[in-house]
Amino acid sequence: MDRLWAPWRIKYILGGKPKGCIFCDKIAENRDKENLILYRAKKCFVIMNLYPYNSGHLMVVPNKHCEGIDELSGGDLLEVMKVTQKMIRVFEAAMRPQGYNIGINLGQVAGAGIHDHLHVHIVPRWLGDTNFMPVASDSKTINEDIARTYDKLAGAIREDTAKGQDRRGQSRGKG
Repeated sequence: MDRLWAPWRIKYILGGKPKGCIFCDKIAENRDKENLILYRAKKCFVIMNLYPYNSGHLMVVPNKHCEGIDELSGGDLLEVMKVTQKMIRVFEAAMRPQGYNIGINLGQVAGAGIHDHLHVHIVPRWLGDTNFMPVASDSKTINEDIARTYDKLAGAIREDTAKGQDRRGQSRGKG
């Protein structure tokens, strides 16, 4: 396999791994931009993936530390899905993707990098975003700096929240 120069990853590779839960730790801090937290609702929050599959890769994370969906109340599940819906509106306003991969990896063997705290991945997709790089060089390209994507999505979240209405003009309520 060929190698691409990616010096920013050495911080992740050599850096100390947190002893606790990264999601619980980040939500407890008051450094949302530094921690890439885009949005806080009552029962969940949205955080950008620091090592994304694609530009804009987000995760909707319940505030409650749990491994499985069966550990969440109906209200928690509903808010996670409503916030996921909100993030789709935000993506459409800010980045105009042509599709999405949305999913939950339950357990380490299923691909969960953080397997002890449930989270929903939202990965925006565009026609042609899978190009020759993964096939020819076993590498993925990310097309936009994460700080720029954060600012773009944060602005779209503010606008969406201020509107208080979905695409059909109906009141959404809170969340």
